[in-house]
Amino acid sequence: MKFTKILSIVLAIMMLFTFVSCGSGSTDAKDTDTETAVDTSADTAADTEGDNEATDTIVMATNAAFPPYEFYEGENIVGIDAEIAAAIAAKLGKTLVIEDMEFSSIITAVQSGSVDFGMAGMTITEDRLLEVDFSSSYANGVQVVIVKEGSAITTVDDLFAEGATYKVGVQLGTTGDSYASGDFGTDRVTQYATGNEAVLALAGGDVDCVIIDNEPAKAYVAANEGLIILESTYADEDYAICVQKGNSELLAQIDAAILELTADGTIDGIVAKYIK
Repeated sequence: MKFTKILSIVLAIMMLFTFVSCGSGSTDAKDTDTETAVDTSADTAADTEGDNEATDTIVMATNAAFPPYEFYEGENIVGIDAEIAAAIAAKLGKTLVIEDMEFSSIITAVQSGSVDFGMAGMTITEDRLLEVDFSSSYANGVQVVIVKEGSAITTVDDLFAEGATYKVGVQLGTTGDSYASGDFGTDRVTQYATGNEAVLALAGGDVDCVIIDNEPAKAYVAANEGLIILESTYADEDYAICVQKGNSELLAQIDAAILELTADGTIDGIVAKYIK
């Protein structure tokens, strides 16, 4: 009788421990699942926010030292390219973000995908077509030669004269750089990070002339006394927008926007605002 009573008590105690143990394990599992759910929810929210931000903006790479196409007005980048890019972004339902960098870095940024497109008075060339794709042209440019007043260089032909040793200043990575290096050889051509540096080198006597786009040339000459632009032009070219090679969707969207903005007179109006 005593044995039966003792056995009953032992079984009851064992059942009690089993119940407590199971209850404790169930509570821990529930707490762990709740933390995971919260963490996952937070990650998803962050990812969604990031996706929305990426979807709502489009990033343009430029070199904001190329007036009137892109230049600083206070802390803002303005100019022909900046306004046309903003109009294109609006057509695409996006907000434009502009990143300023050296001209020679623009194609690299586009290739890497760190920006969506490049726009900086950029001309289509065979070499560039190997690296990026280009939109249809949105503007025309003319390469000219800046010299000091009284210079022995009076026409572009003087640069090509037999025995000529005139030193030429250019902005690194531009078509002026490419053309001049091909025409005169790298020994006669000095590359500068910006057009302004090239013009200052001319004013200081480090080079004999500067080859650059006509519109920035006008601004540089106006700002630096004693410089003139030769009447004869060096080269004619068309400006276009570059995108990552193979990004046919974005390229088609930009081309469609350029077509619409040309047809309704928006681009002509922007150009006329800066080039009288």
